[in-house]
Amino acid sequence: MTEDTVQKKYLEKIKLYQKYNRLYYNDDKPIVTDQTYDILKKEIIDLENKYNFLQSEQSPTKSVGFKPSKNFQKIKHKVPMLSLGNAFNEEDLKTFEKKILSFLSLKEITEIDYSAEPKIDGISASLIYINGKFTKGLSRGDGTEGEDITRNLKTINDIPQEIIEKGFPSEIDIRGEVFIENSDFKKISAKFANPRNAASGSLRQKDPNITSRIPLKFIAYTFGYAKEMSINNQTNFLKGLKIWGFKTNQYNKKISGIKNLIQNHKDLEEKRKEIAFDIDGVVYKVNDFSLQKRLGFAANAPRWAIAHKFSANSSISEIINIEIQIGRTGALTPVAKIKPVNIGGVIVSNATLHNEDEIIRKDIRIGDTVTVERAGDVIPHVVSVDLKKRNKNSKKFIFPLNCPSCGSKTVKDYNEITKRQDAVRRCVSKGYECEKIAIEKIKHFVSKEAFNIDGFGKKIVETFWHLKLIRSPQDIFNLDYDKIKKLEGWGQLSVSNLKFSIKQKINISLDRFIFALGIRHIGQENAKLIARHLKSPSNFFKLSNNKNIDNLYNINGIGNTQIQSITKFFLNKTNLNVLSELEKNLKIQNMVLIDNKGLLNNNTFMLTGKLNGVSRAEAKSLIEQNSGKIINNVNKKLNYLIVGEKPTTKKINTARELNIKIIDQKEWFKMLNKTS
Repeated sequence: MTEDTVQKKYLEKIKLYQKYNRLYYNDDKPIVTDQTYDILKKEIIDLENKYNFLQSEQSPTKSVGFKPSKNFQKIKHKVPMLSLGNAFNEEDLKTFEKKILSFLSLKEITEIDYSAEPKIDGISASLIYINGKFTKGLSRGDGTEGEDITRNLKTINDIPQEIIEKGFPSEIDIRGEVFIENSDFKKISAKFANPRNAASGSLRQKDPNITSRIPLKFIAYTFGYAKEMSINNQTNFLKGLKIWGFKTNQYNKKISGIKNLIQNHKDLEEKRKEIAFDIDGVVYKVNDFSLQKRLGFAANAPRWAIAHKFSANSSISEIINIEIQIGRTGALTPVAKIKPVNIGGVIVSNATLHNEDEIIRKDIRIGDTVTVERAGDVIPHVVSVDLKKRNKNSKKFIFPLNCPSCGSKTVKDYNEITKRQDAVRRCVSKGYECEKIAIEKIKHFVSKEAFNIDGFGKKIVETFWHLKLIRSPQDIFNLDYDKIKKLEGWGQLSVSNLKFSIKQKINISLDRFIFALGIRHIGQENAKLIARHLKSPSNFFKLSNNKNIDNLYNINGIGNTQIQSITKFFLNKTNLNVLSELEKNLKIQNMVLIDNKGLLNNNTFMLTGKLNGVSRAEAKSLIEQNSGKIINNVNKKLNYLIVGEKPTTKKINTARELNIKIIDQKEWFKMLNKTS
């Protein structure tokens, strides 16, 4: 799948995601099942994880819910109401726990206790109590601010208006789910599409008297913030909720071990028809509040919780053909053209086969009857082959050893980390010498996250290429507009618009320029890291001198893989010519750095040795949260070398020679006003 195809597919999914959100959260008229919605959400997130050039403010990784309705007053949540990441299988859960253990620097044999709670398919609500009295009730809204629905929430009998029990916090934001039991929904089903829709529509009535006629229920399960609360884990908090007069879920359990989580999930999925209300999965939360606090949040979701959703969508189809697509980095991706099939309400005609190894492992052939799954992948993928239905005359699919575009040799790179060959086969062409790679690189160059040239999309790139109007990125800024005017579908106005759009993009930030070049392994975030470090375009162009590339080793987040890729880029004469011509045509802006004022501001740190109870990831997170910077080499730019157990002697000696301050974990914690 080409990058332009990925970008287009991604934006289509974002648009669809926003449409579903509007209909689901704002209009109370969902048009798809929750499962279809969850699958779309995961497809977007997986796309972003796989292709780091994809980014949107409307992404589920950056937004929660939908903008609050204009019918109610908007109020900002003191603590955001964030969404949860999703798990679909045992492997997802293993990855979730592995990340927790790694972040907390715990051994893999450590058992984490989880609070496993059925995920109710209702409407999230935040209840604010001050001195025991229910004073304010908010909807989730967009996660940052919600709607003031206090009067409607006060009509729900399950919500205590005043709590006098001892131990109740002086101020607390109780959070839970508003829902309608299935038996009650049957009585009002003529008015609403489903129970969740009924709950949402009822909560957002302007007249609370109308809301009071709907049999709404409330189950509490967490809190946003609390003052003077001594409870230290989720299990005890749920017990506290019952003591305070809130209803909690009878199926809540404390569980440890992935196998036990899986079994509980299976049991609940089998019982879900017996449960009085709709559930669509199980939420797992790290039980210990102190661990939750340490784990914190990533993007718009907590690191300490995940939703294990029920069942994925799949279907049976037949492979008509297998096509090889070539991306801008030369990657050859096999795609199965299948007989169109409906999976979860979506017509699917393409399914990724991932790579050559995957085809061999599953022995996938043209003409095979296959199971295609749509959940949890960039595009639908082939799960398995029904060998009983295979034609006796079928032949194994032979992956091309030469590029279908330019005929160059295809190879699998050797991965120094895994000590194995990569699964992806690539064209060895340096880039612009291969037609397909060149076209994809130019598509990437003009894409929205790069130069974002209005009116210069995929089809225009392909048309101009075949007419020999462009061969390299710099050709975009030197187009033959007289020739374009004579093309079918083009006129004076459209040519003027294109010319104006291109001229507007002559000014570009350094990070977008670096990203636009399409250097392998350099996505948007890496481009920003490099731009922030180099600061000016002249410093970037100086990387053509290989000695200057060593500077990049000081950038936290940039490793050998990225640096080797940049080195190869600058060793290519065609790339150097492209850079030289672009430098003449563009006005590349210096990187503007934002100076925060945290406890470690203006200080750089390096770690050596193992810290006690703190992983490298958590240490890095703490430093960056407090406006400090991490560098990877001991040099004059380093302010502090943090030394743990079994440090590298060479680093300590070099630090001493350069008069760099050497501190231990205790001293570092003092700088953070933190005790070890």
